[in-house]
Amino acid sequence: MPVAQDVIRHAAERPSKLAACGPGGELTYAELAGKISGAARHLLRRGIGPGTIVALALADPVELLAAVLAADLAGATPLIGDHTWDRRRWSQVTAPVGPVAFVGRPLPYAAGPPVRREPRPEDPAWACFSSGSTGRPRAIVRRRASWTASFPHLSDLAGIGPDDVVLVPGPLVSSLYAFAAVHALATGATAVVPGRWPARRSLAAHLAGATVVHLVPHRLPDVVGRSGSSLRAAVVGGAALAPGTREEAGRAGLHVLAYYGATELSFVAVDVDGDGLRPFPGVEIEVRPEAGSSFGEVWVRSPWLADGYLGDAAGPLRRDRDGWVTVGDVAQPYRPGEVLRVRGRGDGAIQTGGATVVPEDVEEVLRKVPGVGDVVVVGSPHPSLGAVVTAIVEGAPPRALLEATARTGLDAAQRPRRWYGVLSLPRTATGKPARALVAARLADGDPGIRRLT
Repeated sequence: MPVAQDVIRHAAERPSKLAACGPGGELTYAELAGKISGAARHLLRRGIGPGTIVALALADPVELLAAVLAADLAGATPLIGDHTWDRRRWSQVTAPVGPVAFVGRPLPYAAGPPVRREPRPEDPAWACFSSGSTGRPRAIVRRRASWTASFPHLSDLAGIGPDDVVLVPGPLVSSLYAFAAVHALATGATAVVPGRWPARRSLAAHLAGATVVHLVPHRLPDVVGRSGSSLRAAVVGGAALAPGTREEAGRAGLHVLAYYGATELSFVAVDVDGDGLRPFPGVEIEVRPEAGSSFGEVWVRSPWLADGYLGDAAGPLRRDRDGWVTVGDVAQPYRPGEVLRVRGRGDGAIQTGGATVVPEDVEEVLRKVPGVGDVVVVGSPHPSLGAVVTAIVEGAPPRALLEATARTGLDAAQRPRRWYGVLSLPRTATGKPARALVAARLADGDPGIRRLT
């Protein structure tokens, strides 16, 4: 069932309840339901319905949510992008997808009867990009139930209900934040969507009213123990929590639900109480051994998986004939009933100080440096930035030459902060550098990886 139908049901039951609040204003459930229905009729009258990809680039997050749910109600597939992209950038990122309907401003209201369309289970209902605007995003498509059928499980694990106020302090182009906002509305809660991480004074005001927050690990310390905060739960997705963070949150009365997943996989494993990651409901996990390594590749089978990449774009998602899927992440050996210990991310995308850096873009520049046989770029944990860009170079070029090339060929966020050298990079069966394995060895302090000075 489209999430818009949930919004319409909540509007009938609690019409004056606040549904969504953003920098441009707020809407009750009755107002949001009316806006979604009117916008869906507008789309259908323009011939935008089942089978159409709707590229959405609205700056106002409340208007963006309304447009997303209107496209879904009309039977189209909403694709959220970065509102700062110009049309040339949109043309680049949607080229593999084919023709799309572009929406760059709030959808108008069209009067008429209720939109009634019987959704099909096989309908592609959601699409999102796998990385932010610093790299070459891939558009991932999934069926409606791969998100919506997991909503009750998240509600139960985090204790989220219709009386909650859910703070979603990040851009909705990120699937982590888009999922959080849509889940809140499906649940009947209030979604607070500032569209970005709030400034200090604004954050304090948000925390005074919110009961639940969705965020990434390096932002958790920013909300723990804040004076006047009404938070009782934090849903944290992404990298592992820093040591002591959960304990500090607990002392402040904040329950932390941490999870591991990927845009292509959705939820994989969840840590409810600090005892480690265990399969999210409905998920089967295998860690398949890698020859010559103490780590293995994480494979998943579940109802929450995406269908793949729009336009058959290349990406890390792989399937076997038994329905198991991987994005190349690596973990320590695992057996059912044990804790899953993830050691590296397969897609390699680095979140650093609010920017998303795609390693391949950095590697392409650094490979041109004389003396570089090959290079792998990964993210290394950082207490305030989340991660810093780290280059592991095969060969022995001077660090000064590497840094000079980075200054002239890369944006500031893309430039490595840490440099390492290695005699030979480990490789996959296809001969490509094994990025996740390199990241795991670096984290383990492998003596074969030396710091460049």
